Amino acid sequence: MPQPAPPTAGPATPSPARRTTLLAQDDLGVAGRRRRTTAWLLGLGAGLLVTLVLAVGIGAVTVPAGTTLRVVGHHSLGIGERTWSLSRDAIIWDVRLPRVVLGAAVGAGLAVCGVALQAMVRNVLADPYLLGVSSGASSGAAAAILFGVGAGLGQHALPVSAFAGALAASLLVLVVARSGGRVTSIRLLLAGVAVGYALYALTSFLIFAADSAEGSRSVLFWLLGSLGLASWTAPLAVVCVVVLGTVLVLTHAGRRLDVLAIGDETAQTLGLTPDRLRVRLLVLVSLCIGVVVSAAGSIGFVGLVVPHLARRAVGSSHRAVVPVAALMGAILLVWADVVARTLLQPQEIPIGILTSLVGAPFLLVLIRRMHVSST
Repeated sequence: MPQPAPPTAGPATPSPARRTTLLAQDDLGVAGRRRRTTAWLLGLGAGLLVTLVLAVGIGAVTVPAGTTLRVVGHHSLGIGERTWSLSRDAIIWDVRLPRVVLGAAVGAGLAVCGVALQAMVRNVLADPYLLGVSSGASSGAAAAILFGVGAGLGQHALPVSAFAGALAASLLVLVVARSGGRVTSIRLLLAGVAVGYALYALTSFLIFAADSAEGSRSVLFWLLGSLGLASWTAPLAVVCVVVLGTVLVLTHAGRRLDVLAIGDETAQTLGLTPDRLRVRLLVLVSLCIGVVVSAAGSIGFVGLVVPHLARRAVGSSHRAVVPVAALMGAILLVWADVVARTLLQPQEIPIGILTSLVGAPFLLVLIRRMHVSST
């Protein structure tokens, strides 16, 4: 008779000493990642402060950093006596500082929304305008500029109309994505693309129907993004929304984003409901993007490029990626705006042109790396 096969040996159980070594190595890895994240946060935080001070001083009239700090301290904290001219006071406090603060808030908001969106749809090429929110805001802005929609709101007509368009677009995407009963990543992606193209066509139709060269130029400049209309009202509102949105992403969905980025099956195994989480994130991201776009126009590539840079710096954990991406986005957009308003003085370049010039080569490199890894 054939003898029974001997029992198959299971995986070797590591010795207590080996287990201790493995646990120690894991602890060292976690501690190392935390130290690296802390170093990046401290470095980027200091870099943002320096960027804010230097960016305020750069322009047609150069202002020393010391004067900038004294003006800001005098207006915000009431310290020090005014020893500078009224013209410099107006340049710093009324013109440049609101613009720089708005640029930092917009850059941070786009970066955070990009991180959340890439996890939601599980697509490394996703950016904040993938949901069609930007196209909706563009339609609202075009209606306000070309046809006077919301004229009764005065100077707030343009941002309010743009935000209303962005909100309508996000609701439409949600309705389309939920038509099958579930909000999967691919359904959300396709709904956003479809709604975005439809609203882009509507914006083009409004420009054609208006038959106004000056109005079309204004709409085009707004579509490419600009911080030129910044006043203290817009930056404060955008800062509040971006800070609140970043906190909610960190506290409400920080750990869940890691699981959601892996896949719906894994999320369900761990007790999460991917559809419900995706809807909550969609509402949060749409509101944040709507506020950002209504204040600064459509500024592309920041929400696509910065999340990848943040992941290369601190790894894939969203607890670390979100704040690092926010600081990176703020610094990047402030310096892009500095170049936009000083490169061809006195003419101003739409900031979206510069961010596209930076983002397009990065996208090509990313596509090539994806091709190499797939082969």
